[in-house]
Amino acid sequence: MPLQNRVTPFGEIVSTPERGMFTGNRGIIHDPATRTLLNRRWTTRAWICCRCGYKGRRRQVMGPRSWTELFFLDEATALAAGHRPCFECRRAEAEAFRAAWAAGAGGPPPRAAGMDAVLHAERLDGRGKRLHPLDRPAARLPDGAMLASEAGALLVRRGGFLLWSPAGYAGLAGPPERLALLTPPSTLRALDAGYRPVLHRSAGA
Repeated sequence: MPLQNRVTPFGEIVSTPERGMFTGNRGIIHDPATRTLLNRRWTTRAWICCRCGYKGRRRQVMGPRSWTELFFLDEATALAAGHRPCFECRRAEAEAFRAAWAAGAGGPPPRAAGMDAVLHAERLDGRGKRLHPLDRPAARLPDGAMLASEAGALLVRRGGFLLWSPAGYAGLAGPPERLALLTPPSTLRALDAGYRPVLHRSAGA
């Protein structure tokens, strides 16, 4: 049976066979003896998005004395859930994200801890995902932004919308309704400023 370690755009951690393009963590949130999650869903504010392969390192998933490996369909999913690029294994992307964050916020490039503190306030509403109101028509959001709708999580792509699933994206049967923003506002401003997350191939080239 698959481990419970796949993250949805709503920040939930679920069990599904698909692994996705990226890994990451929120600290140690598992019991290594049973390889199951604890009640807590984070132990650090540094929620990061990492490469699945880096310098040939191999890890035992949900092993002892180690952070809990989480997996994401793509980077847009990780950003929507409240993660950011890792400064170790994705240094170039993390620096680009930080520069876009600064451009969007209108200030100097922040330290990683500063971004983590802002994201922590923007991604959570108690133990659940914080939803944010839209500041513009949904079709004018940048590529890579994600929305909550009655149908589920939606990816904004070229002014249209694709429905998220653990296996990839699919088109919608009709126009979305009752939309709210899943992507944290500070991350959205980074997307507005030009940061482009890596998307799953099902989103189109």
